[in-house]
Amino acid sequence: MRATCVLIGCLFAHNVATAQNNPTAPVPCARLRVLDLPHTLITMAQTVAAGSFTAPKPPPIPGVPADYSRLPAFCRVAATISPVPGSTIKMEVWLPAEGWNGKFVGVGNGGFSGEIWYFAMAEPLSRGYAVAGTDTGHEGDQADASFGLQPEQLADHAWRAVHEMTVKAKAIAAAHYGRGARYAYWIGCSTGGRQGLKEAQRFAADYDGISAGAPANNWVPLMAHATRIQQVMTDPDPANRLTPAHLALLKDAAISACDARDGVTDRVVEDPSSCAFDPGKLQCAAGKSANCLSARQVEAARSIYAGVVNPRTHETLMPGPTPGGENSWIVFTPDIFPIGSTYFRDLVMRDRNWEISTLDLDRDIARAQEQDQAELTTMKPDLSEFFARGGKLLLWHGWTDAMIPARNTVNYYESALAASGPSASASMRLFMMPGVDHCSGGEGAFLMDALGVIDTWVESGQAPERIVTSRPLEGGSSRSRPVCAWPQVARYRGQGSTDDERNFSCKAPTQ
Repeated sequence: MRATCVLIGCLFAHNVATAQNNPTAPVPCARLRVLDLPHTLITMAQTVAAGSFTAPKPPPIPGVPADYSRLPAFCRVAATISPVPGSTIKMEVWLPAEGWNGKFVGVGNGGFSGEIWYFAMAEPLSRGYAVAGTDTGHEGDQADASFGLQPEQLADHAWRAVHEMTVKAKAIAAAHYGRGARYAYWIGCSTGGRQGLKEAQRFAADYDGISAGAPANNWVPLMAHATRIQQVMTDPDPANRLTPAHLALLKDAAISACDARDGVTDRVVEDPSSCAFDPGKLQCAAGKSANCLSARQVEAARSIYAGVVNPRTHETLMPGPTPGGENSWIVFTPDIFPIGSTYFRDLVMRDRNWEISTLDLDRDIARAQEQDQAELTTMKPDLSEFFARGGKLLLWHGWTDAMIPARNTVNYYESALAASGPSASASMRLFMMPGVDHCSGGEGAFLMDALGVIDTWVESGQAPERIVTSRPLEGGSSRSRPVCAWPQVARYRGQGSTDDERNFSCKAPTQ
């Protein structure tokens, strides 16, 4: 049986490649319903009129805009893929009814999200791309880890769902248009960034270009980071707990200490690595208790900035968050996004009564790493196979990201650069975004056309050295800033508006 499945898979891959290189008669949208693909049941194939799409539910991230009223007409195909017993992967692929640009885009998810991210599919479709998304093989919200008790569902989420979605979506697009996509791109942030790296590491032929933002790739230490912050934010002793008011004090103090070093006072620290901030500056003086931190709160904040450190070996397993994004520490509390504690409770300890106060950063992290057989950890540094076939990797991360510490991505980039051979320097770029929080938001310029950047890079062969980002300002105006390829940073030239990216140049960092 196993040999037969391998043979079927090989024949399918051959047929897809043939379709990409040899145009055939296009299959109308409605007839895609009976398209025969391995381990796949197509459950919907219908034309959606321009502006008429309605998502089954709101976006999983509060406040994310989801306006489908301007979408063009498209062919909507839904399918369920079951490559192994116990696996049920749902996916959709949207195919422009007119003006397909000949390219395909896969979009990522966030956290443990068990749903298709329709809002992320809208923009690529509106720009002429065929686009696909998956529920990663289960149903559930971003902080719900309980599905992972089923090994095949955990494997689907960790790597299999995205690969299966990609292969099947490409085949559906090739059948519909009578020709395969010329290029395939991946766009994702957070878990979506991890998914993109997993594709580059494990399935080098799936994508020509990958944009991986704030990747959640160093999985187990990252979950310990989230749990450690939750411990501090929910400490039963008020003398140890950090409240939102304390976080605001920390953020403002950090910005005040570091902001002006780049020559522009704008609440954005251009190069956090060149500026140190000690929360001890906020420690309450004798007889004072307002607008300050107790000695124990100062130590709690210092422990978060220090990152996840093994208490026995003193090894830093996860760098701490960069000062300036402290207000986001609140997200790891139980009512918002307790992903770290649910991971350890449900998948590592497998004990619904487990308490976060008992987390041992030596014993429990080792236990979690031993159990990570589904490969949520995505740290393989050797990307030489992906680069050898022409693949391009765009890594980016907001410096004030409190959810996934930014220096984790710097560390991965440098390890991949060292391990991936001579082609790595021309095939991979890292952009660190000053003042930007997790995937978006913050004090900095956070709007970036990642899809446009990776598309242009793949087609032109010219690696980006400078990316223009923007943010809206009060009164309807906007600020634009350049983000420079690591390790360079943007420096103000000393003349002109500081809201205009043309007045900044990329320079080597100063220490």
